[in-house]
Amino acid sequence: MKTLVSEALFLLILGNLAMIRYPKDECGCQEWKMVDFTPEAAAQKSSHSLSYLQTLLTWPDLLEPHFILGVYLDDIHIEKFNTREETPRLEHCAPWLDHQQPEYWEKETMGILRLISFYSDLLKKVLHLYNQSETGYHTVQILVACHVLPGQKFSRGQCKLIFNGHDHLTLNEDLSSWTVVGKAAEILMQEWEETQFSKTMKPLLKNNCVYLLLKQLDYGKEFLLRTDIPKLHVTHNVRANGNITLRCWALDFYPAEISLTWQRDGSNQDLYMEVIETRPAGDGTFQKWAAVVVSPGEEQRFTCHVQHEGLPEPLTLRWEPPQPAGPTITIVTGLVLGAVLMGAV
Repeated sequence: MKTLVSEALFLLILGNLAMIRYPKDECGCQEWKMVDFTPEAAAQKSSHSLSYLQTLLTWPDLLEPHFILGVYLDDIHIEKFNTREETPRLEHCAPWLDHQQPEYWEKETMGILRLISFYSDLLKKVLHLYNQSETGYHTVQILVACHVLPGQKFSRGQCKLIFNGHDHLTLNEDLSSWTVVGKAAEILMQEWEETQFSKTMKPLLKNNCVYLLLKQLDYGKEFLLRTDIPKLHVTHNVRANGNITLRCWALDFYPAEISLTWQRDGSNQDLYMEVIETRPAGDGTFQKWAAVVVSPGEEQRFTCHVQHEGLPEPLTLRWEPPQPAGPTITIVTGLVLGAVLMGAV
């Protein structure tokens, strides 16, 4: 296992995608440092993340392991690979033009195939430790990600490996230590410590991964720098106990940062408010809602306050009860009857 880990360190960390090597210093030593790369898209007020999700699956009667790779900028799927495709290759799937040269996709596809071989051998060693059959249902899952705050400042990094859902290796927030669960994970961690792998993680995530993130931001800057104004409305639902749930909805907005706050007579109701995390809508926009429970008859005392980059100023919404339809129907009915009578005369 030691040899495999040594050969595939960088493949494992960044999914073999666009490995970054910086110029050597005067002594000829390889030096890791942040490149002066400041694309226009990175200057916007939003935070961003770059994530590599990898899954290797095996099951009975499957001749070769099934491998899936997804690369995500924030919640946008930008690159993909799937061995079940007719011609497996890394593909561009971002909602902007492909800026890579054709040889990029060929080179990265070859690297992914080597990565699959590495994961397959690693899974076999894990199964051997537990005396399990290689022909059963098994999975290896890997997540690698980096996050930046507005202004390109590194926020946090992630690296996690899961074998069959029980053996875990998780990089801690300090990017220097690991949380290990399971016998196989402990053995792999020993190998990593012998090869100084754990010390490599911090510069890879803080420098290389961030560099790749900023490059992707630059590729998609026209798409990412747009602003979609949220579509807003308030719904009214009667609960079983007679109280009322007022839910303030924000839909189809971009970027993801938004603030929804309920107030009662001008006072914030944060402690009594239920809020969901901002969720991707699947089309490049986001959605979110915040709800409060109120007593019947007090709906008009509550207001929802919305702040978003696409709004020229914060908006205030209130639930509007539906207008009664009775008088309108009476007037229309009277007009029809009058017309009928005049016609008879």
